Amino acid sequence: MAFDDPVVWVLIIAVVIFLFGSSKIPQLARSLGQARKEFESGWKGISNEIMTASGTPDTPLAVPLAPRPQPVVPQATPVVTASSARLSQVSDPLLLACKNEGIDIAGKTKEQLASELAWKLNKK
Repeated sequence: MAFDDPVVWVLIIAVVIFLFGSSKIPQLARSLGQARKEFESGWKGISNEIMTASGTPDTPLAVPLAPRPQPVVPQATPVVTASSARLSQVSDPLLLACKNEGIDIAGKTKEQLASELAWKLNKK
């Protein structure tokens, strides 16, 4: 039994009504709401104290931060060229499947070929 089953929710509600009675449920919900509000106000108070102790983001920093170096992402180089396509067509099943589907393989990476082949096969 999972909690996404409507029968389970009906049973849970029936048990709650049986245990607490119909007159106690609004009081229970009201007290849960008040407890939630108190918890949120306490949480905000703690986070405000932490922010004031460490310095708020509105105040400028005394030491300027050095810019972070951008990560170097290698560019995908085409694996297939016109001359290597003829040689590797027989050994690579991806290239063979692309050729059978009529996809131009010159100057494309294997990732590009795979996504184009998947798109074409899903289209059928």
